[in-house]
Amino acid sequence: MSGCRNSIVLLICLALSGISLQSMAEVPRNEDGSAAQVSDTRFYSEMHWRAIGPTRGGRARALDGVPSKPNVFYVGYDNGGVWRSTDYGANWVPLFDDQPTGSIGAIAVAESNPDIIYVGSGAGIIRPDLAVGDGMYKSNDAGANWTHLGLRDSQMIARIAVDAQNPDRLFVAVLGHPYGPNAERGIFRSLDGGKTFEKVLYRDEYTSGNDVRIDPHNPDVVYAALWQQQEAFIEGEDFGGTGGGIFKSVDGGDTWKKLAEGLPAGVIEANLTLSLSAPGTLYAMVAGTKGAKPTKEEGTSGTVGFYKSTDSGEHWFLAAFGPDGNADGAVADTRPLIRIGGGDLPTIAVDPKDANVVYSGSTVFWRTQDGGVTWNAVRGAPGGDDYQNIWINPNDPNILLVVADQGAIVSGNRGASWSNWYNQLTAAMYHVSTDNAFPYRVCGGQQDSGSACVDSRSMDGKITFHDWHPVNIQEYGMAASDPDDPDLVYGSMRRDVTLYNRRTRQTTLVGPGREQRGSDYGRNVRTMPLLWSRTGPKTLYYASNVVWKSTDAAHSWTRISPDLARQTWVVPTTAGKYSRGVKPAAKGSITALSASPLDAGVLWAGTDDGYIQVTTDGGAHWRNVTPPAIKPWTRIFNIEAGHFDTGTAYAAANTLRIDDMNPHLWRTRDGGKSWQEINTGIAAGAVTNSIREDPRKPGLLYAATDTQVWVSFNDGDDWSSLRLDMPAISVRDLELKDDADCQCSDLVAGTHGRGFWILDNVTPLRQIAEARSAEAAYLFKPQTALRVRLATNDPTPWAPELAGGENPPNGAIIDYYLADDAEGPLSIDILDAKGELVRSYSSGLMREVDPARDPSGYSKVCNAKPDAADCAVPLYWPAPIRAMPTQAGMHRVVWNLRHQPLAAERSSVDATGAVPGRSSVPPSSPWAAPGEYSVRLSVDGKSYTQSLSLRLDPRVSTSAGDLASNARLSMEMYTLARETRIAYGQARDLAAAVDKAAKDAGLSRQDFASSLDGVAPQETRREEWAPPPREIPATLNGVSDAALDACMAMQAAETTPTAVQIAASDRARSRARVVMARWEALKSKGLVAFNARLQRKGAAAVPLPLPRAPAALPSDANGNEMEE
Repeated sequence: MSGCRNSIVLLICLALSGISLQSMAEVPRNEDGSAAQVSDTRFYSEMHWRAIGPTRGGRARALDGVPSKPNVFYVGYDNGGVWRSTDYGANWVPLFDDQPTGSIGAIAVAESNPDIIYVGSGAGIIRPDLAVGDGMYKSNDAGANWTHLGLRDSQMIARIAVDAQNPDRLFVAVLGHPYGPNAERGIFRSLDGGKTFEKVLYRDEYTSGNDVRIDPHNPDVVYAALWQQQEAFIEGEDFGGTGGGIFKSVDGGDTWKKLAEGLPAGVIEANLTLSLSAPGTLYAMVAGTKGAKPTKEEGTSGTVGFYKSTDSGEHWFLAAFGPDGNADGAVADTRPLIRIGGGDLPTIAVDPKDANVVYSGSTVFWRTQDGGVTWNAVRGAPGGDDYQNIWINPNDPNILLVVADQGAIVSGNRGASWSNWYNQLTAAMYHVSTDNAFPYRVCGGQQDSGSACVDSRSMDGKITFHDWHPVNIQEYGMAASDPDDPDLVYGSMRRDVTLYNRRTRQTTLVGPGREQRGSDYGRNVRTMPLLWSRTGPKTLYYASNVVWKSTDAAHSWTRISPDLARQTWVVPTTAGKYSRGVKPAAKGSITALSASPLDAGVLWAGTDDGYIQVTTDGGAHWRNVTPPAIKPWTRIFNIEAGHFDTGTAYAAANTLRIDDMNPHLWRTRDGGKSWQEINTGIAAGAVTNSIREDPRKPGLLYAATDTQVWVSFNDGDDWSSLRLDMPAISVRDLELKDDADCQCSDLVAGTHGRGFWILDNVTPLRQIAEARSAEAAYLFKPQTALRVRLATNDPTPWAPELAGGENPPNGAIIDYYLADDAEGPLSIDILDAKGELVRSYSSGLMREVDPARDPSGYSKVCNAKPDAADCAVPLYWPAPIRAMPTQAGMHRVVWNLRHQPLAAERSSVDATGAVPGRSSVPPSSPWAAPGEYSVRLSVDGKSYTQSLSLRLDPRVSTSAGDLASNARLSMEMYTLARETRIAYGQARDLAAAVDKAAKDAGLSRQDFASSLDGVAPQETRREEWAPPPREIPATLNGVSDAALDACMAMQAAETTPTAVQIAASDRARSRARVVMARWEALKSKGLVAFNARLQRKGAAAVPLPLPRAPAALPSDANGNEMEE
């Protein structure tokens, strides 16, 4: 109990109880002592989830195209929403992100009106890692808006068929509940555009609708496939039978008959395709059995055959042998019949112009050109790509759309070449972990694609393919980067542990191996916990159905637990009629493991069959502390050991596999002796996958379900949505990244369909109670700011078309809350440790038209004035303007960590470090030095102040002395540039006053005015490509520009000033002495002499204008001023 060494009292408690009592850390409480919920999304509404990738697609089943628009395609990902491409797959745009589900099984575009799109939610295939949906959706405007239609209890929809002539007539193949029987399954029909649905083909609550097709030659003829199936509660097992088959209706779905002639005696599952060019020709990929019932060997998979009918389904034959059968004893090519990686039956599609050309989507994408006799591979990889579905443009069969476990691809030349799937942020990640590199990397296994570790930020401005790399983790494994060397990444496998070395790109298997596991200790499923201890000796833990530990960097392993899974159990009632074939035995494994951050002896373990166990002595003894209400085969998705008390733990219990789609979170405060279920506020209909405790704020919890992230401010008694701007997606795992290595407080999410997401800077969530108690306004205390550049890429930046994740805000994140709309202007000032102003922002500074948010409006500005700011580049480059909002609610702004800018005129966005949508003008002020600052919010006559720490990029290794030299000389040049710029403004004001006075007095323009023009000439725009003058002009503005150039040259990198930079500073300083002396003489002698002439004319003397600083201007989203 290393965390208790400083407390004698606590040691006594631990000795008596074996585990500590509830922490005395303060949690917000009601008057009755219960934990108080201080939730209100208005206090954190401006927080933002950003997707970081990886930019590699995930599994999709749903797809469709638009025959009349061959460049337009739609894809629905199993857990990534609906996307559209209008450029043959070069780019994809999400269309469904504001809907309550992201699990998609089917898409159908109405051929007679392609603006009408139907979407069936719920993954369209049966897999052990799926997420369910909530029925049917429809869009009447090509995906801009959506309406929920019905079939809410369907959970899984496999196929939609829309009448080619009547967009209101459609059929839906409903799979139903994947883990239990239900009545809303089979084939449904709608005749009113989805307003109502009628079940027209149904066998029983165990038999699903798997496929449905409308005959393109006669819309009254409809074919359908039924499939008797159910996923078992034990991963890797399933239930099923031959209760399905292929059916046909000739009266528009009113009545149906089963097609059987030539098909296997028992049909388990079938996928269909109908020929457009040859009426009556059909193909079917069929999983069948020799007898009416499957044998033990045939099981629920049967034998796969490729069948053909040329008489509208009345008779069938194996396509490889023809209608006369295998008279020659030929051997059929079974390669296109291989089930897809997860056991899915291959899908098929027939060429619309040639009935003998058929494609099969298997682990490889196959094509036959002789009706199924011979096959050739079109596309595939040695490891198997798992092609899930196919669409062929009926007007041009050269155009193919294919979806696989790696995403969507398009070919315009019949498969000779393809678009790529590295432009889709739809990766299905199982888990998430982070390392201690800077920037930190986010790691995890990706379904059917190995693994990825993604940088949390990129020095190229956005996170692209260049910023992530696989690390040889098994797809459903966990990554555990060495806390002392982040280039060493350990990964869990079902039968081993890998060690990937980033420096050598080599992978080693480091056990525990098969011999050590034996037959008793090697059970596991698609989650194999792997984690480092958080206190005490450096220890790596791994779990199968037992817990293993290594204290020597995985050179050797010791088993520290018995089998922690159930040895027997009651069969879940949701098994229904299949229960009688289930024999309880030890089949579970550990799916959740958590090491206490306070005590090295405390470990919590959870299993996929619904056990929670704990040890307080490092594994010597274990106690089963499972809440009685947790049913067998509830999967404990994760456990979180308490950060403030060793007796506290939280568990996310996922009941998907027992057909309970509701959230179940649990909390114990007494070491597992008692538990409370803590789900209040979390929406029903989505299972829970993760729960985490904030490491700094007692009572602050985060949870993830199959649709979103949630937050609790009172230790789980109540929950509020933290979805914000994240799509509704299955969030499988959460991690709080909050440590000295990253100098951050980020919530990281791993989603099963949209990759990794980061909620930057959760510190406002830790201050919700304070914000809520504020009468008028509240300034949140900022987290430590790091002086890191947004981008340093070459002047040829990544194009907008390059798919990528989003970089974090660039600078200090400043959050504030207003209880009501402000009555007057609002300002934010940054002050240094001496109280001197460093930077100021104001709500009064606005740009009339924002090119980033209103490009069409700003195009009019450019047409009227082609040399206006930003008109020299496409308007997708500038960052949007971000004024200081004054409306009620929470707001987030960014200080770019620089002093007040000095640029005299607006220039185009900087070519170096340009990022589409985030590009700023070249900076015109130096970085603020690392140190302590204050942030001051002023609104409606009141001021609010918080401290802010600024730190240097931790990768910078320049000595403190060299950094100080850079800062000192840079600030000297900046001050000189500012002073001469102020003097220039004063001189120009004086010149204008002198001209007016001379004209009014009838004096001709005197030498004095010419002298003023000499020291402060009217400025002309300097072309951006033009080099600075060889000699510094002997003018105030020339000196200011030279000093600023010298300053900014040193600010390009954290290094000691070079000889060239020092010489440039010397020249600016020397020229400034001469020019300032001339200016001082003009102010004193020259002005006195001119005023004497005016007085002789009886005119009033001209006073010396007051000095004025350069005017403050609007700022962009990066905190940089947007000079007009």
